[in-house]
Amino acid sequence: MSTIIKTYGNMLLSSLGNTLLLTLLALIFAMIIGLIFALMNVGKNRVFNFIGTVYVDAVRGVPLIVLAYFIYFGVPQGIKMIGFTNFKLPALQAGVIALSMNCGAYMAEIIRAGIESVDKGQMEAARSLGLPYGTSMRRVVLPQAIRTMIPSIINQFIITLKDTSILSVIGFPELTNMGKTISGNTFKSLQTWAVVGIMYMVVIVTLSRVAKYIERRIKRGKEQY
Repeated sequence: MSTIIKTYGNMLLSSLGNTLLLTLLALIFAMIIGLIFALMNVGKNRVFNFIGTVYVDAVRGVPLIVLAYFIYFGVPQGIKMIGFTNFKLPALQAGVIALSMNCGAYMAEIIRAGIESVDKGQMEAARSLGLPYGTSMRRVVLPQAIRTMIPSIINQFIITLKDTSILSVIGFPELTNMGKTISGNTFKSLQTWAVVGIMYMVVIVTLSRVAKYIERRIKRGKEQY
């Protein structure tokens, strides 16, 4: 195992950096997607409710690997069929889109649950003061909802980080893909995957500890309040 670390340590760290970058980008876009569809689901417009529900159910019903194949192989082929023959979607962009769509569906449910956890009287009080619905949601409801959503968001970050391993199927140089390359070059599968597993474990355990710490702080704040 020490030989793997000495020889391929820099490549593994670089691929871990790619994994974290992919996860972070996907989570940022997923939060935007999730917020949009969560607001659709908590609103009173039935058309928006329908659109939000269809998106969440449809995306969560498709395995991530199928979504990744569709984005990376299917979308470029479809675009080429309409005349854009030179179109190509890089693995990073395809990975971010696939992960963002997948994570966004789950983030929509996290945000929806966070908004609904805020007492309805908060929105009614804000509206009675003359604030528009959007302003009331942005300045009154969402700041309170975020406190309850943070642990779930961190947990979703962890899930998304592990899901990046699936994107090795489209050739993105993340940690699992690098592990496959090193294992194939050295024929030392046991040592290679032990190192890769430890690297994942260190990052994920650290994030889990952060999530638990934040959750404890939030509970203490609520008790004091």
